[in-house]
Amino acid sequence: MKAVRVPKERAESVRKKLLELNIFDSSRKIIRDGEFIELPITDTTEYDTIEQDHPIMRNANITLTQLFAGVLCGDELELLPKGWQILGDIIIVNIPAQLQNRKHEIGEVLLKLHPRCKTALMMKGVIGRFREPDVETIAGDGTETIHRENGCLFKLDASKIMFSPGNLEERRRMSKLGQGIVVDMFAGIGYFSIPMAVHSRPKKVIAIEINPLAYNYLSENIELNDVGGIVQPIHGDCSSVTPVGVADRVIMGSFEAFHHLKQGINALKPSGILHYHETTPERLVFDRPIRRVVRSATKLGRSVRILGRNKIKKYSPGVWHVVVDAQVF
Repeated sequence: MKAVRVPKERAESVRKKLLELNIFDSSRKIIRDGEFIELPITDTTEYDTIEQDHPIMRNANITLTQLFAGVLCGDELELLPKGWQILGDIIIVNIPAQLQNRKHEIGEVLLKLHPRCKTALMMKGVIGRFREPDVETIAGDGTETIHRENGCLFKLDASKIMFSPGNLEERRRMSKLGQGIVVDMFAGIGYFSIPMAVHSRPKKVIAIEINPLAYNYLSENIELNDVGGIVQPIHGDCSSVTPVGVADRVIMGSFEAFHHLKQGINALKPSGILHYHETTPERLVFDRPIRRVVRSATKLGRSVRILGRNKIKKYSPGVWHVVVDAQVF
């Protein structure tokens, strides 16, 4: 979330200006940091801005349980969601089956808790080849938004495109690793390509995406973040359009990556680095993904040195989303 940081003696005059511009974010508290004041904003401005690491919401101390006390019985109160995702100005929440008759009330209350948000969506699952979110609008209207994260802008339709909060640390990690030429084989809307281009400024990022909707948002996000000189979007299937022998680094950030290891390895220059993602049963972490990378490289006459391995998040009971970093010679 963005804020304008100004010396305290200028804070009131700047606050009034932000109000006039209709970009002062009233859903967050003003924060004092020594001799400076952080004024929360909803959009870009002529003033220098910062990304707040720990924004304070005005309603942060109010819970759904408190707001529904006297409305729901004790058992129902225990079932109320304890957390939810905020994506731009969209709230995404899981609601248990026992409270489905209250879903619209819950949605309206969530919008009151977060006044800057325009819509509340109930997550029902993930469907289809492109892992699209299955959601229902339970309050408000409109599902297209611009999400701000790690100094980057991501435009998307939250009802049609997934954006996992559990992958945040991996996106931050990758944002620091861009050198030379990078191939992002499953680019989506730019989850890895955009932060890498913004923060590391590699020579080039070749971002491949097969989903036409995600590709359109990828192209828009390249323009939004002013990285058109770095990121080259390609609409197509990575099995046929991945370049050969050009990359210093290849990102394979898809759960289908296993089927395309040949293309990922072939894209690398000698000594290039592969970031291979997989969902793996807990008993096989990290043995299976490493074995798959080594076996695929060996078949192509290449050798591998494992540089790192990370658990990103629990994908489902007994299954982990992991990433293996491997240097391929």
